[in-house]
Amino acid sequence: MRLRATVLCVGLLAQCRPALAQGPSPGQDTIPAEREARTSFGVLKGLAGTWTGSVATDPHNPDIEGHTIQVTMRVASRGSVLEHEIAPAGVPEPTMIYVEGDRLTLVHCCEAGNRPRSVPRSSADPKTVDFEFADISGSTKPAYLQHFAFTIVSADHHTEDWTFQLPDEKQLHAHFDLKRATESAPTPAGKARAHPH
Repeated sequence: MRLRATVLCVGLLAQCRPALAQGPSPGQDTIPAEREARTSFGVLKGLAGTWTGSVATDPHNPDIEGHTIQVTMRVASRGSVLEHEIAPAGVPEPTMIYVEGDRLTLVHCCEAGNRPRSVPRSSADPKTVDFEFADISGSTKPAYLQHFAFTIVSADHHTEDWTFQLPDEKQLHAHFDLKRATESAPTPAGKARAHPH
């Protein structure tokens, strides 16, 4: 029975695939906002891979600053989603980026238990994709992501700027300077690779 259900699902997906792959109806491909969203999304998908680097904070936060940080980005769901993952203190925090209608959308799943949604604001620099807070699911306390910007320096170098809204109208800004990680050497059998700190 389970095999039959699986075959049925695969069959339905095969029938739906042509419909999913169809382009926009006539005239829609000229909509500037949609074209801009898809262009920005294509730029961000070029960041897929593993990145390592340093973080600087303002105001200074010794719990974050000075530690090596790792960011992993992967394209998922047939290319419709870019998943960004960072794991401060070993706790994974995914951020999903996708095109919704004619707008690029970013949703950060924070360890604070909230999910702020951000949308791009205009940028004079085509190498910068700048997201501004739109709304939130969950509580705004103790903090939430208010601003997130990617700046492409080169194919192997980019920066990320995160701004968190804190209580009492205070903010914490974190600047990540990230380089693309080189291929890791194989780990000898029986030995665990040390996690970077």
